[in-house]
Amino acid sequence: MEVLTCVMERVKSIFGVFQWSVLLLLVAMSTAVANSDAVRFSENVNLAMRRTVHQLLLANNDSLTRIPPVKQVDAHTFSVRMDNMLDYGKLPETLQNSLQMHHIGREYNVSVVRCETGEIQLGYNFLDLKREGGVPCQNRATDAVCYILQVRFAEEKEPVKSGGNGWLLISFAGTLVGLGFVAWNRSRHKKTVEIDTQNTPPLSPRLEFGNSWLDIQNQTLGTGNLVHKLTYRETKLLTFFVKNPNRVIERDAILKSVWEDEGVTVGRSVDVFVSRLRKLLAADSQVKISAIHGVGYKMEVQS
Repeated sequence: MEVLTCVMERVKSIFGVFQWSVLLLLVAMSTAVANSDAVRFSENVNLAMRRTVHQLLLANNDSLTRIPPVKQVDAHTFSVRMDNMLDYGKLPETLQNSLQMHHIGREYNVSVVRCETGEIQLGYNFLDLKREGGVPCQNRATDAVCYILQVRFAEEKEPVKSGGNGWLLISFAGTLVGLGFVAWNRSRHKKTVEIDTQNTPPLSPRLEFGNSWLDIQNQTLGTGNLVHKLTYRETKLLTFFVKNPNRVIERDAILKSVWEDEGVTVGRSVDVFVSRLRKLLAADSQVKISAIHGVGYKMEVQS
């Protein structure tokens, strides 16, 4: 039961990490798409406002005055300086045409602010264009002083269209979730198989000694009511001991059999791996690995 609980917690942990990875990826992709749309919106507004001032200058027979940069006050507010107030009566239609040309369909408010005082001199809402009587004060005369044209847009009420990126995001997310489910299912199945082998003999031949058994092919050690997954080297060393029970085995013989055939000879590795095996076999009172000083080791197995 403890092993089953441990395995289930491991599976939940793996799946949880995957879920968080997908979530973070989706958030990152959504943020990237949103940022891209916000940049495009700002660029389009900038162009629309510059076109508006340009058209008003041309209507006033002025093709030489330099148009100052459009400033973005915040995420929804943009402004541009006009050193001489242009024809206010032509502003609403010219601005609306410029916004439509750049595919901007958000609601907006327009304010004409006097540079010296910061006071709003004129202004209207885009809905005034459709009302009878038109924009308030549209025909009112203005002084030839510095003004700031400020346009504030309403926030989007619907998700911003991303030209197909939404479908790409959904498709990619669906693929990730599908792959995650397959990986989780395989992991769960693999763990279930390992759990079942604790209570049933493994299909591959196994070596029995004392109250323990060793499944070489699956690198699994069963001792008492416990089952341990061994490393390749632990399996190889324990197999050597099990096949030579109650015999003193010299250290050089162990190194040659377990390490040297692969071109690796490590002096103290034998002691480290023997220590690991002792801990794993601690539950079996009939098996003991003893150190023979100056010679090697001996696995004592009681029959």
